[in-house]
Amino acid sequence: MRLHLLPLIILLAINAGIDLYIYRAIRQRCRWKGASVVQAVTAVALLIMVIVTISLPRRSGSDATLLTVMWLLFGYFSVYIPKFLFFIFDLLARIPRLWHSRRAKWLSMSGVVIAVACFVGLWWSALVTRTSLHVNEVTIEIPDLPERFEGYRIVQFSDAHVGTYASDTTFIHKAVERINALGGDLIVFTGDIVNMRSDELVPHVAPLSRLHAPDGVYSILGNHDYGDYSEWSSPEAKQANMELLYSLQRRSGLTLLRDTTVMLRRGNDSIALIGVENIGDPPFPTYGSLRRAYPDASDKVTKILLSHNPMHWSDSIADNPNNNIALTLAGHTHAMQCELFGWSPAKYRYPLWGGLYHSSDGRQLYVNIGLGAVGVPVRIGQAVPEITVITLTRSNTDQ
Repeated sequence: MRLHLLPLIILLAINAGIDLYIYRAIRQRCRWKGASVVQAVTAVALLIMVIVTISLPRRSGSDATLLTVMWLLFGYFSVYIPKFLFFIFDLLARIPRLWHSRRAKWLSMSGVVIAVACFVGLWWSALVTRTSLHVNEVTIEIPDLPERFEGYRIVQFSDAHVGTYASDTTFIHKAVERINALGGDLIVFTGDIVNMRSDELVPHVAPLSRLHAPDGVYSILGNHDYGDYSEWSSPEAKQANMELLYSLQRRSGLTLLRDTTVMLRRGNDSIALIGVENIGDPPFPTYGSLRRAYPDASDKVTKILLSHNPMHWSDSIADNPNNNIALTLAGHTHAMQCELFGWSPAKYRYPLWGGLYHSSDGRQLYVNIGLGAVGVPVRIGQAVPEITVITLTRSNTDQ
């Protein structure tokens, strides 16, 4: 979670201006004079709080420090986003004064109602939606799918970010129970199991170890899993962090695929499950190699690729005649933890931000929007923590 100084100074200046505007509006319109005092005191308190928050060590601090920063920043923005909405509506209400008419009070009151609704909605998204679960059932047609894999069920989850829950395993336990109840033939996790450090995973080893499927539980690494968001005393310390992650994943019953392929078999039929280390678009580093994981991706074997960042599919898989990867499963985007009526701000960063996508040559990508939250502890609207059940079926070539 990177906080840049200049944008923060500009933001705080804008918020201070909004506070002054609201203070003057309250003094002019509210009969109870104490209301303006409450506005002034809370504005100063929030300013002090956010200055203290951004001063806390995030990269070198403990999990408790990171969680404190997340919740305090969320608390700050849960107040100022509604204030900003009221400010806009109230400014619009003043437009008639340009023609010496009265302020449109109904528009000001609409701003109050919308601001209150926004405040409630944000906290609902933090306290309720963030720990809800949504199961997406998806049927994916694959040409030449081996006969024995007709109806094969893959349960995908992604981006757990367990550090956001500290030692509270309630949500991860609930997710594990729901995943197991779906009766998948295979369970896959597509990266970002922690936020910053591997020891975040320690409390969650026990619930994760209860995951089970006939063909196993496989995982890959995401950009948050490499310790790149923490400060380390030495390269050896960072490597020790990675070794701990490998160990904890083994203890959790997750088979970690690090540029590795396993063959899933049904009788004489088989499909290849390929797992690559993180292959990211800037500023995210690339650690993985598809060629190392599967040297000849153009062969006729039915292949499923686990790759954390969906941009890998866009850049190297889709419409690429040098590979024959039928399906790629990814995560990473979280839908930016906000989805309203099918729209997400993630689309401006990741055109392929959630759901099923097809390339012109028949390659398919499914992007799971993840279980956890990072940056701010909130999931807004339809960006509910996701578990995906993918059922494979053979394409009808007669159509």
